[in-house]
Amino acid sequence: MATPPPSLPLQDRVAIVTGSSRGIGREIALHLASLGARVLVNYTTNSSLADSLAAQINSAAAAGAVLPRAITAQGDVSEPNDVKALFDSAEQGFGSAVHILVNSAGLLDNKYPTIANTAVEDFDRIFSVNARGSFLCCKEAANRLKRGGGGRIIMLSSSMVGALRPTFGAYTASKAAVEAMIHILAKELKGTNITANCVAPGPIATEMYYAGKTQEQVKANIAESPLSRLGEPQDVAPLVGFLATDAGEWVNGQVIRVNGGYV
Repeated sequence: MATPPPSLPLQDRVAIVTGSSRGIGREIALHLASLGARVLVNYTTNSSLADSLAAQINSAAAAGAVLPRAITAQGDVSEPNDVKALFDSAEQGFGSAVHILVNSAGLLDNKYPTIANTAVEDFDRIFSVNARGSFLCCKEAANRLKRGGGGRIIMLSSSMVGALRPTFGAYTASKAAVEAMIHILAKELKGTNITANCVAPGPIATEMYYAGKTQEQVKANIAESPLSRLGEPQDVAPLVGFLATDAGEWVNGQVIRVNGGYV
């Protein structure tokens, strides 16, 4: 009699990955799917990128796998009703409670102003997505993730909170707020078996990273790295995958900086 294939670490668990139509979020969605998760791909404006990613995940599904493996949903994480709707879409689309919430949606001011020169409107916009959006995702996840095992809240922060570099004032402050929330949330979730952590990448070669930077600035970041390169989304996704699995349960209430030694 044939031996059944071993189940994957996240077999049929449901994951929401915000901001996953591109960049780090896209790679996280792909990686979680490779571990067996069924993934809701969230986007804000670009439905074609999200649809393409979902199609890629679904086409790679193993024979006999429960379909769909991925669905898409538009939503702005800074809007409470949109965040609620993401959970509604995942529950209805997969017929299951959500196990994993990864919030990778984020904004950076690519003018790189000093604090003295930061427009109030830009400050508000960054905090709306990065801090308020993380709060809304944490709030909804804390109330709706599956309890009793497998529940995971993973927020993307930034190694800038450790580096504290000039011209990143609003962005860094918004991410510091996320890290503070996660430390507290992990304690508040006692008794649920839901863990809450932050993953804080350093410079990662994405569209958001390159926006507004000169070649000299990029070269300077590479020179600062002990590994003499920029990070790639593939450097971040496996850590998120580990935290999402049962093997990552004992890591809770932590901020993990993944930056090749940049900070």
